[in-house]
Amino acid sequence: MVDQGIDFSMVLASAVHDMKNSLGMLLNSLDELRADYEQTLNESSRFNTLQYEAERMHNDLVQLLGIYRLGEENLSAHIEEHFVPDFLSEHLARHTPLLNGLGIECHIEAQDINGFFDADLLTGVLNNTINNALRYTRSRIRLTAEERRGYLVIGVEDDGEGYPESMQHTGTLSFKSLDFNSGSTSLGLFFASSVARLHCEGDRTGSITLHNGGSLGGGVFEIWLP
Repeated sequence: MVDQGIDFSMVLASAVHDMKNSLGMLLNSLDELRADYEQTLNESSRFNTLQYEAERMHNDLVQLLGIYRLGEENLSAHIEEHFVPDFLSEHLARHTPLLNGLGIECHIEAQDINGFFDADLLTGVLNNTINNALRYTRSRIRLTAEERRGYLVIGVEDDGEGYPESMQHTGTLSFKSLDFNSGSTSLGLFFASSVARLHCEGDRTGSITLHNGGSLGGGVFEIWLP
């Protein structure tokens, strides 16, 4: 029997990459449709659900590829300086059509500070976090950024029920901590924790925290970057 040397993980990663790109094109088309038929589609719960679920799947595939590259030890952070309020504004603009469609208010409260981080990796983390906030918020989301104890702390808050006690967390997550037998694997949190950990300066390393409260009284996700 001929050994074809098939690397199934590589095949799977390639398929995930293709699906991610296709979903990206689908999301662009949905944005264009919403812009063309804004009055009608903003009031369509079916269209909003379609866009939300497509965003969620796209984010999941981005995370899967990131975790695959982590496993292959070829994912690294390309650190550059960014003006944080502009970064958050540009990021929020991507979500604005769906937020408007769902009737969710979102605003930014950020100090005028520069941060040093990998914008693509952080975008993946924030996309997933905002998508989760969209699912659990009642009507409001708040993006925050400030310098705290020498770290850049970027947060996403909502006015939902908050995180259950079992999910509230400070520090980093290991792959062994994931529970694939439950309905929620926390794969997104593992990805966020891994991205944070890729940001380091001297003996300081990034981390994430999940707790409840904040100014909106619901869940608070924070990523701390040195």
